Amino acid sequence: MATKIRLKRIGRRNRPFYRVVVMDSRNRRDGAAIEELGWFNPIEADKSYKLDEDRILHWLKEGAQPSEAAHGLMKRSGLAHRWHLTQQGLDEKTIEKEMKKWALTREETLKNRAEKATKKSEKAEEKLKAEGEAATAAEAAAEEAVEEATVAEKDGAVEEAAGEEVSVEESTEEVAVESTDEEAPAEETADEAPVEEATAAEEIVEEDKSESKVDEAVEENVEVEEASAEEAMEDAPVEEEKVEEETVEEAASAEETPDVEETVDDAVEEVAVEETTEEAEKEDASKEEKTEKDAAENDGKDEKSEEK
Repeated sequence: MATKIRLKRIGRRNRPFYRVVVMDSRNRRDGAAIEELGWFNPIEADKSYKLDEDRILHWLKEGAQPSEAAHGLMKRSGLAHRWHLTQQGLDEKTIEKEMKKWALTREETLKNRAEKATKKSEKAEEKLKAEGEAATAAEAAAEEAVEEATVAEKDGAVEEAAGEEVSVEESTEEVAVESTDEEAPAEETADEAPVEEATAAEEIVEEDKSESKVDEAVEENVEVEEASAEEAMEDAPVEEEKVEEETVEEAASAEETPDVEETVDDAVEEVAVEETTEEAEKEDASKEEKTEKDAAENDGKDEKSEEK
């Protein structure tokens, strides 16, 4: 029978607890066990366990094979190292000495592991602190930048207000200077006003004269146009008689000229007749050639028949 040292689960849901047992390798995990060799509690922080070393060595000598989980527990307790020494054929005294050495090294390894764990935790805490400090420094820098921006905006607003006051004062001074400059030309224009009125009156008189001359010229042109229109009316009957005579002459000449379309039709008919006569002559010539060829062929056939 193939026996195996392995863990058998017991306990309720989400609260596992294992027993170290020897059972047939063909049984299921929670099946019937041959013998119980210890227990293992994975829920506790130190993952406590207990093994019956003498009975485990006995079953190992009988040929039982430990599973991976059972072999891990044997390594923690040093039973795997003891089994390795016994397989080498050493005495019990030497095995005890080696086990003492293993226990000392085991303590040192546990201390080293604990120190490494503490160092890792310290490094993690230092990283968290550094990240927190960096975040606070960034926030402080952002706040300072915001404060500087607000101060700069305030200073800019004050400077703009001062600049506006100065510009208002300059504009008032310019307005005052312009008002003084406008008063002086007004006086000059008052002196020049009578002279301008006299020139304007002269120009009006000249315009009236020019308008009267234009009216006289227009009346003369109207009279001349009326006279020319009367003369044209008198000459109109004579011209109408001439036009009637010219139309009569054109009609007579049109009757005397031959019809062009009729001449064209006659020429086309003549050409068509000539083409038909040529085609007929060509057909007669081709028929004569065929008859000659047929006669020659018949003569050749007669000669061949006579020879035969």
